[in-house]
Amino acid sequence: MGNLSKLFRSTAKASLFLLFVCLSIYASAQKYDYKTDSAWQHAYKNVVRYNVSGAMLFGADKFVIFGYERVLSPHRSFSINFGKVAFPKIAAINTDSFNLSKNQSTSGYNISVDYRFYLPNENKHFAPRGIYIGPYYSYNHFERENQWDYKNGNANNYVKTTTKFDIHTVGFELGYQFIFWKRLSLDLVMIGPGVGFYDLGVKFDSNIDAETKEQLLDGLKQLLTQKFPGMNFVFADKEINSNGALRTTSLGYRYMIHIGFNF
Repeated sequence: MGNLSKLFRSTAKASLFLLFVCLSIYASAQKYDYKTDSAWQHAYKNVVRYNVSGAMLFGADKFVIFGYERVLSPHRSFSINFGKVAFPKIAAINTDSFNLSKNQSTSGYNISVDYRFYLPNENKHFAPRGIYIGPYYSYNHFERENQWDYKNGNANNYVKTTTKFDIHTVGFELGYQFIFWKRLSLDLVMIGPGVGFYDLGVKFDSNIDAETKEQLLDGLKQLLTQKFPGMNFVFADKEINSNGALRTTSLGYRYMIHIGFNF
């Protein structure tokens, strides 16, 4: 609890600081009458984008996220991202009793939003070009069904599992968006600390003894820590309970690379 309290105190301090910065930016922006600026009137105020970093980490067929950014004023914008995500392919677990026989199905989705403040004192250009800060919220839902072969005495049996994993993350980000040839955008979310809320649930389609279930749950936890960046830290010293549930709050992080079109 002590570490959790420190985490929330640190996040609260960072939130207040960034809120003060954002309000200062907004106040200074009010002095500028952008409605009468012809350059602003002819500026491109929309970006559609594709998340490259997620596809590189999880595979282009497992992670397909598109986004849209709308510029609200010369130094503010709002963006939303959504699309398909999926569990990475499960290969094996570290136990002599179980063997994965089928990756039956996988599904999932991502929704995230952010509100960006493009720093007027650091940028020569209007949004969406330049350095920005702002709050973000991200939600990921993963679901997978698997069939496992296991030994029960001298007999070979199988059990099916349905694994669901939800991640809610709230935080603040620092990024930079390049605009090349007036149209091509390269958006880099470089720093995105936050608080993550993690909810893992595993269901079994048949009754198995407590020891067998514990082995399988431990193996699934191993796979999550291997396949998802940062989960070894999130799940450190955490155990999935006998009902197949694990809920925890820990540090969250956001790092992304987008390629898009400015229009």
